[in-house]
Amino acid sequence: MNTQADLTPRLPEGRWALFLDIDGTLLEHAAHPDSVSVSEELHRLLETIERRLDGALAFITGRSIAAVDRLFDPLKLRIAGLYGLEHRLTPDGQIEAADEPADMAALADEIELELASKAVYVERKGPVLAIHTRAAPHLLARAAELVEAALARLPEGYRVIAGNAGVELMPLEAAKGAAIRRFMQLDPFSGRRPVFLGDDTSDENGFDTVNAAGGISIRVKPQGETAARFAIADVASALAWLEANFGDPAEQRAGNDLFA
Repeated sequence: MNTQADLTPRLPEGRWALFLDIDGTLLEHAAHPDSVSVSEELHRLLETIERRLDGALAFITGRSIAAVDRLFDPLKLRIAGLYGLEHRLTPDGQIEAADEPADMAALADEIELELASKAVYVERKGPVLAIHTRAAPHLLARAAELVEAALARLPEGYRVIAGNAGVELMPLEAAKGAAIRRFMQLDPFSGRRPVFLGDDTSDENGFDTVNAAGGISIRVKPQGETAARFAIADVASALAWLEANFGDPAEQRAGNDLFA
C-alpha cells in the first residue's frame, strides 16, 4: 500500500475502465442508507465520465440496483449490485436480480427483533443481510455475534464480512472482484486498464482483482491494512480526483504524474 494520506495524481494517457463503490467513496456514510442524497454536481460528473470513457464506467456496490436507481434517478449506469449478485450490463438493459432465500429471511426476522429497536438498521437485500451500527457503535460487537451465530445455521456457501460500521452476511459468490472481471470481458470495458475506488473491507477483493490485472486500486480513507496500491484521504478528495482525471478537460485540476 502507498501510505500517502492524500493522493490526487494525474493518470497517464490511456484507455481506462472505471469501477466505483458508492457509500464512503462517492457519498459520505450516514446512519441509515436512505439518508444520503446525490448532488447535481455528482450527477453531472458521472455523466461526463461515462461519456468520456465511452461507457466504460460501472458502479460496484453493496446496494441493490433498485436502491441505486432511486438514489441517482434519473441517471442509470452499468452496475453490479449486492456485491455482484445483481447486474445490469448496459444502462438500459435488464436487471439480473437476486431474491431473498427463505432461510435468510427467517434469520433476518430474528435479528431484527433484537436489534431494530436499538438504533441499529437491519437491511434486507435479498440474499445479503446487512446490519448497520453507525448510529449505535457500541452494538457492533453484538451484531457480529448474531451474524456469526446465524452463519452456523445456514447451509454452506455463506460468509461474514465485518465493515467499518457494521457487518454483513452474504453468499460466497458475492464478490466485487468477480463483478469487475465480468465487466472486463465485455464491451466497452474489454482491452482497457481497470481503476477501482472503494473504502471498506468488502472492496478488498476488488482491489486484488484490479491489481492482478495491472490496474489502479485506490482506497478512500483507509483504516489499517489494505490491498489497494494507493490511498485518498476522504470522499471530497475522491471526487476531486475523479474530476481531475475523468471530468471535463476544461475543469480538470493539475496533479502529480505518479502512475506513468
